[in-house]
Parts: sequence; structure tokens; C-alpha cells
Amino acid sequence: MIVLGIETSCDETAAAVVDGRRVLSDVIHSQVQLHAEYGGVVPELAARDHLTNIAPVVSQALRLSGHTLSSIDAVAVTCRPGLTGALLIGTQVAHALAWSANKPLLGVDHLVGHLLAPFLDFPSLPVQSGPEFPFIGLVASGGHTALYRVDGPEVALIMELGATRDDAAGEAYDKVAKLLGLGYPGGPIVDRLAQQGDPTQIPFKKAMLGADSLEFSFSGLKTQLARWVQSHGLPGDDATLRNLCASFQRCVVDTLLDKSIAAAQAQGLDTVVLCGGVSANSELRRRGQEYCSAQGINLVAPHLRACTDNAAMIAYAGSFSAERGLDERGQLAISPRSSLPRLTKKGGGPRTQLPGG
Repeated sequence: MIVLGIETSCDETAAAVVDGRRVLSDVIHSQVQLHAEYGGVVPELAARDHLTNIAPVVSQALRLSGHTLSSIDAVAVTCRPGLTGALLIGTQVAHALAWSANKPLLGVDHLVGHLLAPFLDFPSLPVQSGPEFPFIGLVASGGHTALYRVDGPEVALIMELGATRDDAAGEAYDKVAKLLGLGYPGGPIVDRLAQQGDPTQIPFKKAMLGADSLEFSFSGLKTQLARWVQSHGLPGDDATLRNLCASFQRCVVDTLLDKSIAAAQAQGLDTVVLCGGVSANSELRRRGQEYCSAQGINLVAPHLRACTDNAAMIAYAGSFSAERGLDERGQLAISPRSSLPRLTKKGGGPRTQLPGG
């Protein structure tokens, strides 16, 4: 099953062609420099940049894969969640391409793409076997932080167990970096500084929201750091700055790992998958292996190039719908959705499954 994938949910314009798990091409145009001066993604600018770059990105992905529109089997596109204007560019282009080539058009949930990213096989990287179903999936990125029970590769087999009540983990990194004047995006910068710091020198408290809760909260941690800066001023030396970043990162990483392991134990599962942009964090990957090994849990993470937003994961996720014959050519368009409902079963039990297309 050869699928062209298109991803425009936020600030990466991406296209890829996959053949099953094998990535034939993977092209990403990043908007980081465009949004850097604002300290975050500006939705209107993101949409306009997608419009400018999506055609050459798709053309390059097809060319590098050795395929044309006529030789692929389907077109898959991110249709939720994300920035409405950005999603609209991707879905409209995907619809036009699928219609012109008379190919199936498949709408893909962005979060499902992240959860399946560890299965991708890049030709220039070591082969990963991917986790076995079922597993616990932690999606941690700039816009999302949530835990899922994943029983299979399709939306109907994925159930949310808990999510953030305020800031996503990556969002907290960006806000802290902005507060400290470190630049954008904040995650890689704070991670690099934290590796050289001592997290015990400026201790912060984790927000665990109760022993049985699988919910996350990072706004309180961000407030603790802001109050430290208010009391002491911006760090006057490199050592203090590194210690401040190390303490912040230690709280974020410990919270993500504690909740993930708790979810695995509660569900009786022995595999945890880290995915999303924050899964590229060096401390999360390193200490995650230590935490999980001590608990008899297998930790799986995508290749670093598949942690951030990419179209290969969208194409791969879409291939399962294509194999089941879910052809949406009869619709005028796949409607983009900026967010997903967060429904909880009565009594605060496990969350409902992600909604279908």
C-alpha cells in the first residue's frame, strides 16, 4: 500500500510517501524561523506559509520517492487536531490531488499518527520492530500531553486515559524559555542547558493531581519558576541558569514518566511508547529507560526525526483505513477540526475513545 501523506496541522509543511512501514520520502519545511521573533506560532502566518510551500513540498516528496500521483494508492492528510487555517490548506490540497488522480482520500487524526510513529522504517536508520499492541502511549508535544491505551492502529482502538488540564509539556517549555529570554522553540534550548545543570540546587514541586489521577498540569510549575525569577531576577550567571533549567526539566520528566508507568500498571500492560516532539528530550529518553526497566516495562520511542510533526506518520496511519476500503472520495471535503472533545465516563472513569472521522 503506497500512500502519499500530507501534514499541515501547525508549523511544519510536510509530505511523505510510504510503502507499508517503509518511508520512501520524507520532506519537511519548518516555519521555526518565521515564528521565532514572536516566541510562538502565529496561526495566520502559519497558514500563509503552508499555502506558499505545500506544492513544492509535495512535488519533492513524490520525486524523491520515485512515484507519481498515478502510481500511489491513496492520499492521507491530517484533518485534526491543529490550527484551523493550517489544517484547511492541507485538507484542500489533499482533496484536489486525490480527486484529480481518482485516488482514495483519507483523513487522519494527528495524534494517531504520533502514536504509530515508532513503527516507521527509515532507510538510512536502524530498523525498529515497533511495539506490540496493546500499549500505553504518551503523546507529549507543544500542543498536546495525554496518555492513551492503544489496542490497535485505528481510531476506534485508541482510548484516552488522561490529559493535561492546562499547558501541554512542550508549551510549558516554550513559555519558560521565553520568560528566561532563551529563544524559540524552547524545548531543545532548555534541554541542552539542563544537561549541564544540577536539579537539586533550585527545587520545584511537581503537580501530581492526586495519587490515582492520570491527568497532567504544568502551569503551576511554570508559575513556580516565574515567582523565582520575580524574587531573584533573571539568572546572573550560566551555572544558575543551567540549574534553573535542570530543575524545571526534572519536574516535567518525572511527572511524564510517573504518570506513564502508573497508566501501564493500572491497565496491566508492559509497554510504554513515548511520542510527540517532547519525546526527543534527552533526559526523558534516558531516564525513561531507567524508570521503565526498574518496573519491568518496555519503553519504545520513535527515531528522533519522527518525534516532531511529519507526514510519514500520517501516511502510515492512513494506510490502515485504505486497506479497509474507507474511501472518502464521495465527500466534498474532509472537514478540518481544530480540537477534539474530552469526554469522561460518568464517575470519572477511563475516557472515551477518540471520535471517529
